Amino acid sequence: MPHYPAPPPSLSYELFPPASAAAAERLEVSLEALAQTEPDYVSVTYSGTPHRRRATLDLVDHLVRDTRLRPLAHLTCVGESAESLAGLVRHFIGLGVRGVLAMRGDLPEDPAAYVGEYPFARYLVELIREVEGQYSAALGAGRLSVGVAAYPVRHPESPSFQHDVEVLVGKQRSGADYAITQVYFRPEDYTQLVDAARRAGVTIPIIPGVLPVDSADRLARLATLTGVEPDPLLGHALETASDEAERRRIGVEFAASLARRALGDGAPGVHVYTFNRHEGAIDLVERLDLPGQRTDARHGLAARVGA
Repeated sequence: MPHYPAPPPSLSYELFPPASAAAAERLEVSLEALAQTEPDYVSVTYSGTPHRRRATLDLVDHLVRDTRLRPLAHLTCVGESAESLAGLVRHFIGLGVRGVLAMRGDLPEDPAAYVGEYPFARYLVELIREVEGQYSAALGAGRLSVGVAAYPVRHPESPSFQHDVEVLVGKQRSGADYAITQVYFRPEDYTQLVDAARRAGVTIPIIPGVLPVDSADRLARLATLTGVEPDPLLGHALETASDEAERRRIGVEFAASLARRALGDGAPGVHVYTFNRHEGAIDLVERLDLPGQRTDARHGLAARVGA
């Protein structure tokens, strides 16, 4: 059998829609800077009020029409009807989006306020595949790339880590192509997740999600949002750092250590959570030499094809 070179590690970023005109201006600067690293895609979060969700659709449209970046559109099913979700998938396809990240989304604080037809992400994946089948002509008989979330640390609502793994198995069976992990702070967490997932029958790629945290306040907010206990040494280092430059260096190096371990253990790439700040994200991918690795791999493939 012919031997094919390994693909270059994937590179992607997560963004969220800006909440003000000033934030929109800063995001434009970040988009241009991130585009220079030639990522495979940038994911755009989808949650919150109807206004925030509208802002997500506007940002996805902007990325398609006005930038060189390929959007991965988040889609959450909490509080949504099947009809509204199908309409959103059709809207994304019409915009030219070819990737969707399917997630349940955060439950409202008041459980009685929950309204929706799909309580779990695997049903959303099935719906996306159903709508996709109606658009085979528009998609050139191809498929949407559907990603899902994975949890190296037990989800706060889950009874166990193994339950999270079984949920990932269900998402794969529903048609997911790959998974992106929630943030984590111990290098072994990613490896343990992948090992457990493979034993359970998960074969899709699992991409580690890392965040170069540049402040103790942001680290605390991240812990609140995700339910993941932050690394105490990282928190102490950020609190005692002398200035912003040192905090950024600390956060980048910590994220780089997680990514290096994951890549060394076979991770297919890296997904960088940015908080809409490009500086630390770019420092991280340069520290990992991802642009260089990806360029070398492309050149090697081009030479092989040319031969």
